[in-house]
Amino acid sequence: MDDKFLPKLSQNLLEILDDDEYYDITIEVGNDPYTKIFRAHMIILNYRSPYFRKLLLINKKKSDGSLVHIKLPNILPEIFQIILRYIYGGRLSFGGYDDIIKTLVAASELNLQELVSHMQSSMIRNHITWLEQNFNLIYQTSFKNDSFSELQKFCTELISKKPDKIFKSIDFSSIPEKILVTLLQNDNLQMDEVQVWQHVLKWGLNQNPELPSVP
Repeated sequence: MDDKFLPKLSQNLLEILDDDEYYDITIEVGNDPYTKIFRAHMIILNYRSPYFRKLLLINKKKSDGSLVHIKLPNILPEIFQIILRYIYGGRLSFGGYDDIIKTLVAASELNLQELVSHMQSSMIRNHITWLEQNFNLIYQTSFKNDSFSELQKFCTELISKKPDKIFKSIDFSSIPEKILVTLLQNDNLQMDEVQVWQHVLKWGLNQNPELPSVP
């Protein structure tokens, strides 16, 4: 029953984010020439993100009244906008799958473990077909970061139990050689040998574009 007030609270906090008054920190996001300055509030950042809490200990409010200014060059401005709306109002809105992956990586960098865990579970629960079709992207992303254990498990199980789906993925030609070898040795592979050979040939040509294609 008490939860009925949370939507209004979330909306009010988002209004604070959009307000041009009372902010006490500016955040420069992105790299030249594609950068954007965001206005925010240290107290909210401090309590919502361990990353910002640590950063604000170093960049304390100045005695002369000037604003604290920090830089986040590794995150795109449009992705940070998504992150900020989550930090303030607990809301998420994505423009597409590409935004989801970039937001996941940014959330990990900002040590937003609640968001990282939620996004992984949501992707596996609601977007499994897209994950299968873009296996190499998910594999490469997940195994670069220990925080993405759920996606790592998803990839490992897909390799082990459903190798056929990886052969049919959009980015199959880009998978690492060790994954290809594992797939070919998998007893669960249920594909015609001719189809397997065609996929392997396509993979080989993609890895060695200087080779002539076979008609």
